Amino acid sequence: MEKYHGKGKTKISGTGGRIRKAADKKLHLAGSPFGATKIGEKEVRIVSRHRGNTHKIRLKVAAFANVLTKDGMKKVRIKNVTETPDNRHYARQNLITKGAVIDSEIGKIKVTNRVGQDGVVNARLL
Repeated sequence: MEKYHGKGKTKISGTGGRIRKAADKKLHLAGSPFGATKIGEKEVRIVSRHRGNTHKIRLKVAAFANVLTKDGMKKVRIKNVTETPDNRHYARQNLITKGAVIDSEIGKIKVTNRVGQDGVVNARLL
């Protein structure tokens, strides 16, 4: 279920000419599949290799979040996902995405980073 990041056919060329495919879809133009970070007791991370010998740490199961409070950063335990703006079914499945509102030990927090690509959950107190 990887996403293709090539040029689309819907854009108008400007000259009125027909848009034809210059090349086939390439593997390096496809993105990574959706991370689907869940809540659990123990954190699980997967290291994936990418182009240019770079590595991404993908968070599969999250237990803690780094929360920005008035006193500074605190590491708190995550209880469950209350709501997600991108998909209402993610809250039911306890999937964490950017912008999700999470219930924690210190209250409701909002996720500020892309969890599946960063390897940690960063949030701010609501």
